[in-house]
Amino acid sequence: MALSPTVAALVAGSNDLVTALKADAVLVLADTPLDWSEVRALLPRVALFTAVSSQAERTFLRDKHPGIRVLETTTGGISIRERLSMALLEAIRHEWLSSGARVLVLCRNFPDPDEDLPQLDTVHLVLLGQHLERLTARELRGLDTRVPLATLRAVVELATEIGREGREAYPTGTLFVVGDTRNVMEMARPMNFNPFRGYPEEERDVKDPAVREQIKDLARLEGAILINKDGIAIAGCMRLIVPDEDFTLSMGLGTRHAAAAAVSKASKAVAVTVSQSSGVVRLFHDGQVLLHIEPGLRPLAWAHSKQ
Repeated sequence: MALSPTVAALVAGSNDLVTALKADAVLVLADTPLDWSEVRALLPRVALFTAVSSQAERTFLRDKHPGIRVLETTTGGISIRERLSMALLEAIRHEWLSSGARVLVLCRNFPDPDEDLPQLDTVHLVLLGQHLERLTARELRGLDTRVPLATLRAVVELATEIGREGREAYPTGTLFVVGDTRNVMEMARPMNFNPFRGYPEEERDVKDPAVREQIKDLARLEGAILINKDGIAIAGCMRLIVPDEDFTLSMGLGTRHAAAAAVSKASKAVAVTVSQSSGVVRLFHDGQVLLHIEPGLRPLAWAHSKQ
């Protein structure tokens, strides 16, 4: 789709901003297909990235515009900040960006289905050293040895949706423990009936959006939800009884976060928490917070930092 004069001017002006702000790359997050030949012509000497969810569009870009780095991420139902974080994580995982890079982001930040707004309307400068405070490709590879990134991404997306939406207009906090299920089960005791018992695996696979919707209701129950490395929910309503481990927890984080830090230190599992008070999502690895995602705006009523 041809660029409108407004969008063309925004893209062309990014050339000067890249130089003035010493940006290392431009990331384009558009809701609809763009004329990528025109985008590339307007940004001829810039490292250019985009994130799209459609397999057809990814294939088209890789075949027709091999100079544009294509990042795989979800677009539907999540905020622009969440899309941005997911895209930057993908870029770091592929080692296309360093954790200290400066990235100019072009996006549509004010969508309104009732108005014909431009495909892009906003420019951000993102400093990866602050946005994703210390997550590196090495750390992502370390996570991938414990939990496949496809599973981890599905759990983080589920957690961010819970953090942003809550459930039935009420804030909801929860804890997911992913991977190393046999060892984690030895440190867990049931607090109630297991809501996943008796269901076939395909009805417990968190990589399925329909299953994630069902788990949102279960997240209101007390206790942790255990998920194996393949993304299959194994047990819910579990109390974690973890041996004392050497980990440091920031002031203000409660028992849910302490349990997450402890279990990720005592096992090869990765723990993902949703704060009931703030909706903030934290990913714990080896006893430390490795990823921190703010929830964004809640509907009328969704970095890896050591915190």
